[in-house]
Amino acid sequence: MNGAVEVANKNIKKIIEKMTVTYKDWHEMLHFALLAYRTSIRTSTGATPYSLVYGMEAVLPIEVEIPSMRVIAEMARAFNARVCHREFNPGDLVLRKVLHITPDSRGKFAYKFDGPFVVRETFSGGAIILSDMDGIENALPVNANALKKYYP
Repeated sequence: MNGAVEVANKNIKKIIEKMTVTYKDWHEMLHFALLAYRTSIRTSTGATPYSLVYGMEAVLPIEVEIPSMRVIAEMARAFNARVCHREFNPGDLVLRKVLHITPDSRGKFAYKFDGPFVVRETFSGGAIILSDMDGIENALPVNANALKKYYP
């Protein structure tokens, strides 16, 4: 490997030498030296070895106790990746989730959705006003999370 392993070992040895008081306790500092080596940026690649292997930066132990902006942004990105964006336009046919518990003898075989309904008006916050197929408008708006499109 053109001496890459030897260079890495030399750099880890230098880190351990700076951290230890006596040469006998080098094994106690090895984990910290490896963490420092893996999370420091190399000038040749401009990235850390950890980020080259895993595709993201390592979370340092101190960042677990005191969250940094990088960790918060990563958590927000992971959450937003799983959010299903739904767009409803006036005139779309939708099914509304049954949110209230009704005494039903069918148990788990009871209907999970009501409908179909017609979308009358949509608002920016996700609220939607529905009407029946007969044109009777519902008084209360419904959240878009409780709807799914109906395809006849």
